[in-house]
Amino acid sequence: MSKEARFWDKVAKKYAKSPIKNVEAYNQTMERTKAHLTKVDAVLEVGCGTGSTALLLTHSAKQITASDISGTMIKIATQKATEQQIENVSFVRSSALNEAMEPESFDVVLAFNLLHLLEDLPTTVHRMNTLLKTGGIFISKTVCLAEKGWHIRVIIRLMRIFGFAPYVGFLKAKELENLIAREGFEVLETGSYPASPPSRFIVARKK
Repeated sequence: MSKEARFWDKVAKKYAKSPIKNVEAYNQTMERTKAHLTKVDAVLEVGCGTGSTALLLTHSAKQITASDISGTMIKIATQKATEQQIENVSFVRSSALNEAMEPESFDVVLAFNLLHLLEDLPTTVHRMNTLLKTGGIFISKTVCLAEKGWHIRVIIRLMRIFGFAPYVGFLKAKELENLIAREGFEVLETGSYPASPPSRFIVARKK
């Protein structure tokens, strides 16, 4: 088990109980996401956490596969689905780079609050591309901490040293958009929900 998986296993129960910090921004994100989904879509959500977003989107897609590196997160998510009697979402313990998933298997890939937590971002975004059918949609939302002051970097690095934070990358919104474009996508829509620090919402189509 990776260091990052152990970290998320450790915080999973607390994470599951934490309220959404910015409900308005979350609702904006969901509204714009649903606008790009259809009821015949096969959807993959990478980094699904305890499954709240995947379960919220069940009526907007045919089938959702939701994955996370944390087995504890997946256990909590599966329990939620059972309690809500939702049958078109399957939760699997998996990283974004899991080769068991067949190329071009999905119409839509989602990655919310994930990309800034990945050390090899280009490889992961490229993998998202391979998992999508031609013309498929990649939807992500990523906090861009490089837009904030230098003190944020210091705080997070200290927290990481003492085991209180996972890896966190410091991205700029434009750099992220350019990276996604370089990995074979056409950027269709962007927005920041919330605006500060910008959590950049990006919708991109596989060319």
